[in-house]
Amino acid sequence: MKGIAQEFKEFLLRGNVIDLAVAVVIGAAFGAVVTALVEDLITPLIAAIGGQPDFSGIGFTINKSRFAVGSFLNALISFLIIAAVIFFFIVKPVNLLIERARRQPPADPTEKACPYCLNNVPLAATRCGFCTSDLGEAPAA
Repeated sequence: MKGIAQEFKEFLLRGNVIDLAVAVVIGAAFGAVVTALVEDLITPLIAAIGGQPDFSGIGFTINKSRFAVGSFLNALISFLIIAAVIFFFIVKPVNLLIERARRQPPADPTEKACPYCLNNVPLAATRCGFCTSDLGEAPAA
């Protein structure tokens, strides 16, 4: 029988746990970079164009309850900006790189279009299976 300490050691040294720990650390560092990009570059740029970068003062009171609509707007705008930055600067470039790496020449066609009904039929077909039109003789194999 294994002791608890031995089982715990095996659990910690499994590849999945280490991979997850590395991913969390890298994710936190990446989050800090994206947050700095948004707060230090993109939000001031929007403020220069639009005039007001902070909406936290916007709100209203009903029966002594304060509704901070501006804080919600700040959070919503920050979320949208961060999502756009991640999409345009991370997701799109990575997808383009993956697409370039996976490009393969197109496979030889196995079907042709019937000239009468435009449905796809096998290359060797002499009659369309959809409209029964005569397609001529099959090519020699």
